[in-house]
Amino acid sequence: MSFVGAITEKAVAGFADSYGRAPDVVWSAPGRVNLIGEHTDYNEGLVLPFAISQRTVAAAARRPGDVITVRSAAFEGAVSARLADIAPGALAGWAAYPLGVAWALSQNPDLPAPGQEAGVELFIDSDVPVGSGLSSSAALEIAVAGALDDLWGLGASGNEVIDAGHRAENVVVGAPTGIMDQFAVLRGEEGCAVFLDCRTEVDEIVPLGLGPASLELILIDTGQRHANAAGGYADRRAACERAARLLGVPSLRYITVDKLARAGELLDEVTFRRARHVVTENARVEEAVAALRAGNPAAVGPLMTASHASMRDDFAITTTALDLAAETAVRAGALGARMTGGGFGGSVIALIPEGAYPAVGQSVRDAFAAAALSAPAIQPVTPSPGARREYPTVPLPPRPRPSRGAFQASSRSSSTSSAGRLARIMWLVSISR
Repeated sequence: MSFVGAITEKAVAGFADSYGRAPDVVWSAPGRVNLIGEHTDYNEGLVLPFAISQRTVAAAARRPGDVITVRSAAFEGAVSARLADIAPGALAGWAAYPLGVAWALSQNPDLPAPGQEAGVELFIDSDVPVGSGLSSSAALEIAVAGALDDLWGLGASGNEVIDAGHRAENVVVGAPTGIMDQFAVLRGEEGCAVFLDCRTEVDEIVPLGLGPASLELILIDTGQRHANAAGGYADRRAACERAARLLGVPSLRYITVDKLARAGELLDEVTFRRARHVVTENARVEEAVAALRAGNPAAVGPLMTASHASMRDDFAITTTALDLAAETAVRAGALGARMTGGGFGGSVIALIPEGAYPAVGQSVRDAFAAAALSAPAIQPVTPSPGARREYPTVPLPPRPRPSRGAFQASSRSSSTSSAGRLARIMWLVSISR
């Protein structure tokens, strides 16, 4: 086997060291940066993320029986579980992500049942920083989902892979995130962002056009780590759901900027500020996409800065280090800068003129040193391709598997059948329970 990328080679070597054989399949998936559109996805809003060059790799092979074993270069030991024993509340720690994906795929009524010979050995390696707002969790989920789809011969669609990652994170891990990360990780393309409408789940690839405009993006990792399963994220989501309920709408997507004054009369101050961020952030995403379509990426800069101010003042999810990084980058010549990710730590993305990286980076480092903060990690970031099969270059041949019966056959043969739609709706509704 020959592989492109050091992290892929490391994952394959780690698999061989762990299991004494070569993997049957290798998948990789990137981290992501959200250019603009934060905490809007679970409000059925608009987002504009892109995939990055750092990737998570899942090397995997079939094994007899129905036990799934996962190992990682980042953690000692192995975690094993029978597929039938994986359930919400039954897992903790990092292994809940890959095992949760296995559970979600096996529970989807529109996919074939993995059967009694669903055993898999997995090895994970990654160069996506954990807790820095780059969606290391979605990268892990989608890489594992791709590998399991191949090994189990499921023939899952892209949306079914996305749903498996999302459901694993919401239901098994317990992180109340939206669908943006999985879409970005799977759909990303080189030099482009993914414009996603989270209400319709329709996405559009939008070229960023940075090169022709002599612009580039840099990522400033503050070193402060966050966790989406922690209380702050859940509290913000609950506030948004409370606002929608009090305003009598299914989600904050149904509230536009011109309706904010009326909303302010009906909501308490904190709930109103949370809602105002989401509503104005949706508008900023629309403006950013319009600017990119018009070939004017420089116009996105001020929108990024306004987004950061909204996250700081209305949504209250930034930190001193994030604020310092964003403000210093703009003072040093960035066209705009904002926190990216769930907040309470993580990274800042800045849009800068081509060639300004050394000066902007040094200004941020100096500001952190003056504030007695740990030195940030600063690097250029490149919009990159999404998830892919690294090995083999074609899908594995299918293996015999049991079906779910006549209902399963009918729902797979026609995605528009009423039974298939009903099962699908019931399954997706369970995500939010």
